Amino acid sequence: MSRNVHEDLARRWLSKVPNPWKRRTRDISHELILIGLAALVGMGTGVVTALFRRALEFLGEHRLRLAHWAQQNLLLGLPLHLGISVAGAAFAAWLVHRVEPHAEGSGIPRVEGIVAGRIPPGRRRILPVKFLGGLASIGSGLVLGREGPSVQMGATVATGVASLSRRTDADMRTLVAAGAGAGLTTAFAAPIAGSIFILEELLKKFDHRVGLAALVATGSGYAVSRLILGPGTEFVVPALDDPHLRHLPVVLLVGIVTGLVGVLYNRVIIGFLRQADVSHIPVVVRAALIGLVVGVAGLLAPHLMGGGHDLTQAALLGQGTLLAVTLMLVARFFLGALSYAACTPGGLFAPTLVLGANVGLVVGLIGRQVAPHLVPEPAALALIGMASLFAATVRAPVTGIVLAMEMSGSAVLLAPMLGASAAAMFIALVMRCDPIYDQLTERSVWRTRANVARGTTTGSRQRE
Repeated sequence: MSRNVHEDLARRWLSKVPNPWKRRTRDISHELILIGLAALVGMGTGVVTALFRRALEFLGEHRLRLAHWAQQNLLLGLPLHLGISVAGAAFAAWLVHRVEPHAEGSGIPRVEGIVAGRIPPGRRRILPVKFLGGLASIGSGLVLGREGPSVQMGATVATGVASLSRRTDADMRTLVAAGAGAGLTTAFAAPIAGSIFILEELLKKFDHRVGLAALVATGSGYAVSRLILGPGTEFVVPALDDPHLRHLPVVLLVGIVTGLVGVLYNRVIIGFLRQADVSHIPVVVRAALIGLVVGVAGLLAPHLMGGGHDLTQAALLGQGTLLAVTLMLVARFFLGALSYAACTPGGLFAPTLVLGANVGLVVGLIGRQVAPHLVPEPAALALIGMASLFAATVRAPVTGIVLAMEMSGSAVLLAPMLGASAAAMFIALVMRCDPIYDQLTERSVWRTRANVARGTTTGSRQRE
């Protein structure tokens, strides 16, 4: 009885509170809850994607050992090595095709569509399918990156949190963007780039509300992931000299070359995907064949397989001869595009960074032979190439530059990276090449609508 009396008194008191105060209190409460949920999304994403990364590192180490052993023991090693490559790619494709088609590919284009309100949020089973499928495809050697799956898994964690907390659609999209940024943060140990990625690539505009959620999610995700992965930057970079004005021509040359390579890479990826879309070869068989091709290449040169972290690290140390780096660059270019056509979970960021770093290294090695006094150390051009190729393919130059700085722990080349990225973007614009994720988002939207229409038609026929 006394409880009802107190409730009545509380209602009477609240009824006397001015409406603006009520509204302001309600708004503040709403935003505080959203910030708390963003922190929860970041922590959940940090745990999931850090475990995903740790598992991939474990599989990568053992895959490399197996490839070296297979080179010495062809009778037993050859079928085992190729069998794992084929089986891993085939299983990942089967898992996506049979269980959750929305877990295909990078996942970033689909997240962009969700944030823009063009695609409905996916089902929660995207998370386990992306996790297991990513381990199978990348772990078995397909030339794909971990960042795409990490971004989509972060977005899926956010979708689950938004659903359980019964948030509005607008809040859900904010949390999805924040979760995606937290996923990228964990994949590359780059919290600032993760936050910028949300605004520059996902939203393509600045939004204070989303920006705040992004900072909270990426910060909490980074903190949790460091507890699992440990401290340190992604790559070790030697002490680099300060840039000099005499280096400007070769820096712009790196931008022009990476711009051309980026345009070609985008077009080859889209071309392979279009061929896959019209192919009559079953999805699983196609993935198995691609796994076989990658497996054969990996038997000849084990470091060609996987995300390519070691190749990027070698480029940033200026290691490798001109012939070896060029051959590796050409092989990774086509293997990366071919691997993405397998339609298994896997991203494009890491393979793009490998290409950019090694394009810069090739320019540096050639330049040192032609005009050594006008060319900075090849390692510096490798770092510049990472940022500029990213700008050409993704068309998110700020994200690419900050990502390169955070992953290397060096900001000394900020000005050259700006110049090279501008040159690379200019080439992409002149050649009328749309950003890769814009093209993939359109493909994802089209396929989603086609699937919905197909399901509606099937349902109508069943009702008839």
